[in-house]
Amino acid sequence: MKKIKLSKLAFLTATAALFLSNGLSAQSVNDAYKKPKLVVGIVVDQMRYDYLPRFWNRYGDGGFKRMVAEGFNCKNNHFNYVPTYTGPGHASVYTGTTPAFHGIIANDWYDKTIDESVYCAQDDNVNSVGTNSDAGKMSPNRMITTTVTDQLRLATQMRGKVIGIAIKDRGAILPAGHSANAAYWFHGKDEGAFISSTYYMDELPKWVTRFNKSDAAKQYKKEWNTLYDIETYTASGTDKNNFEGKFKGEKDAVFPHKLNKLWKENNEYDIIKATPFGNSLTTDFAIAAIEGEELGKDDETDFLAVSFSSTDYVGHQFGVNSVEIEDTYLRLDQDLERLFNKLDQEVGKGNYSVFLTADHAAVHVPAYLESVKIPGGYFSTSDFKVKLNEFLQVEYGAKGLVKNFSNFQIFLNYEKLEELDLDLAEVEEAIANEVVNYDGVFEVFTAQEMRKHDFTQPVPYLLQKGYNHKRSGDVMVVLEPGVISYSRTGSTHGSNFNYDTHAPLLFFGHGINHGETTERTEIPDIAPTISALLGIAFPNATTGNPISEVID
Repeated sequence: MKKIKLSKLAFLTATAALFLSNGLSAQSVNDAYKKPKLVVGIVVDQMRYDYLPRFWNRYGDGGFKRMVAEGFNCKNNHFNYVPTYTGPGHASVYTGTTPAFHGIIANDWYDKTIDESVYCAQDDNVNSVGTNSDAGKMSPNRMITTTVTDQLRLATQMRGKVIGIAIKDRGAILPAGHSANAAYWFHGKDEGAFISSTYYMDELPKWVTRFNKSDAAKQYKKEWNTLYDIETYTASGTDKNNFEGKFKGEKDAVFPHKLNKLWKENNEYDIIKATPFGNSLTTDFAIAAIEGEELGKDDETDFLAVSFSSTDYVGHQFGVNSVEIEDTYLRLDQDLERLFNKLDQEVGKGNYSVFLTADHAAVHVPAYLESVKIPGGYFSTSDFKVKLNEFLQVEYGAKGLVKNFSNFQIFLNYEKLEELDLDLAEVEEAIANEVVNYDGVFEVFTAQEMRKHDFTQPVPYLLQKGYNHKRSGDVMVVLEPGVISYSRTGSTHGSNFNYDTHAPLLFFGHGINHGETTERTEIPDIAPTISALLGIAFPNATTGNPISEVID
């Protein structure tokens, strides 16, 4: 017995010495796959990276600053594909890949197999839960790969809970993945309630019903004025200008915005979406979910996917240089602090991990850029289609060669090409050579090029990452920097340029190192980083890589 005991002691001593010689301790090895009780994934819709430094001095210590002070800041984080829209953005964050693989090529796209436009979360085979409207007929059915949330469910034998929450349906559904316990989104109009679909459940849980019956949404039917003295908002343009959209019923797009007086003209609860109160309502509901679902309370890791959608609505309406945007982010910072405090209380400091990023960024209002002598402008899709069809009529003596033009992609009519005995590749090339000469067009690429070449140059490389053979068009049009197809007020997004691709990426909490990097990171790196943290399989089509500086 003594020999056996001595042998065990010698083995343990030698093993410990080996650990120490490799810079490891027995404790660190034991903790190698110690998992957080809860992961919180936060996507801020339409957040530019420069909103962090731009408003930094006005943020409190408990929101964005806490994430940077306690966690890791990836300062050069980018989308590596186009188009930079909400649906593809949320899908790419959670699948660890790009539209070329996960299939969410836009928010809406032309489905050439059924000859009609489809929505990224649309599912006519499910029914609404929590409303009599069709707003709940949604699911992740059009996303063809798994998410990090799916992989967590698989790794825990479905015991780890996954909940998705957002104002927008796609912002809740796509991050939650295929196997989530639930996804909830906000239905405004005259209802003002969080709803779901029969894809997840037959009826809302009691805590959701209780939340909807409270005054949680109605409390935000109030005046939106600036959080601080408006004269202190020096990181933004003037409040009154020609570059912002106004709510219906307003004379000017200026503070204060009196929601109670504008209520009826702006579809009642829908107006909350385009104010910072939509983010506050999302935070209220996320906190209710933490309590109602008892997230982070057992030994299995849970996942709460939260998307703050109102930043996008505000950006689209008022623009990235508006006082409204600045005020929205100062208020979002307070909502983040409120959420983190709740996590500290319910799950415990050091027991949860958080990441925060965006689904895309946004361009300055081109009309504003033009006013300060910076290149920018507007592109008319209606004029483009007329001009293109005139060219095709002259070139081929036929009408109807184009079936659809959407998301700056031209879909050709294959039946018509066959009828006229036209070669698809030749027609694609002819269109590209014609369209590249149109005003506002930067470059044009064909589907043939996407399939035959392995691009490394920035523009075609990003297009190729967003190109899906079965779903994308035949010719892809890239507009010049600062040129958009949109109204002359408010901001939009979708391009391959830095103003749309440069998004924040912050991590903090359990298992996260403290630091920062200016090395390039990409959106598909997020899912494998979280997967590595959790010790689970990567999503099945992952093309990103774990960010090694972020986790041990």
